[in-house]
Amino acid sequence: MTEVVAALIWDRNKFMICQRPAHKARGLLWEFVGGKVESGEAKEQALIRECQEELAVTLSVGDVFMDVVHEYPDLMVHLTLFNATIAEGVPQKLEHNDIKWITPSEIPNYNFCPADEEILKEIIDSSK
Repeated sequence: MTEVVAALIWDRNKFMICQRPAHKARGLLWEFVGGKVESGEAKEQALIRECQEELAVTLSVGDVFMDVVHEYPDLMVHLTLFNATIAEGVPQKLEHNDIKWITPSEIPNYNFCPADEEILKEIIDSSK
């Protein structure tokens, strides 16, 4: 089981999604920013590190929005999604193909990683 963390970052009525690089597994699918938790690292620390590496921003990490377990053909992930805000910096595409801010109603316009499906349903439901 791979421990993965991600950030649900809101800016007013929109939240951030990132498009995976074409050469990686699940290339060009959309996801929440984040990554793997390293050995001995707290989940919040991992999320702050990943966002510095991938977006060049410093996060303020809040509570857990949701967590899911998903089995891909090549790995099993336990994804913990945290509510978060950008404390400093402007998001940059250091690793991702693209970054967008979307409203919950725009979710159907994007192809997301399968592990995110349950989370996206919850975001849509909680925005009604």
